[in-house]
Amino acid sequence: MAVLINFKICDNSEDCNGIDVCPTGAFYWDKKKKTIAIDNSKCISCGKCEEACPVGAIRMAKNEREYKKIKKEIEKDPRKLSDLFIDRYGATPIHPAFLIPQNKFEVQIIRSTNPAVVELFNRESIECLLYSVPIKELFKDMDIRYRKIEVKDDSFLKKYKVKELPSLLFFKAGKLTGKIDGYFDIKQKKELKKKINKIISKFK
Repeated sequence: MAVLINFKICDNSEDCNGIDVCPTGAFYWDKKKKTIAIDNSKCISCGKCEEACPVGAIRMAKNEREYKKIKKEIEKDPRKLSDLFIDRYGATPIHPAFLIPQNKFEVQIIRSTNPAVVELFNRESIECLLYSVPIKELFKDMDIRYRKIEVKDDSFLKKYKVKELPSLLFFKAGKLTGKIDGYFDIKQKKELKKKINKIISKFK
């Protein structure tokens, strides 16, 4: 029936994925207004634009009732665009300082004089930014070095017996002190935080 955009979390970019995948041109860039626009008269409700949005800003309503429900959710949404630019566990790295190549693991993690945590991930394990837990909330007020590594081969995973990505590896003085495998979304923050604190207690 209709497509809605949550501009609170949309970067309103001309190269929007929704524009690229729309088969009818209903989803387009308005050059005059310099904004993403929708011509719902051309929309065939295929849902491709909704699937293509990496942050869930595009929503498709199948009927009037669903349209009103989604519109109300967007109006009440407390999130803002800056939420897209915070590094989060299990999500695409934002700040280049967090991301290191695999060959820097020895220098930045094993040889670190401070306790260190490394997040291992690959592109298949990446989840939506807005549903992932911010790193700063997981390690608040902790003197810990946090880095992300995109894993390129299985040998690295086998060495530390990683069963599922993303994974958190905890090190102190070069020794592995704990490991957490698998993705935890924002609803599981307390559970993840509890696991982290249990491992961090070994650092003291």
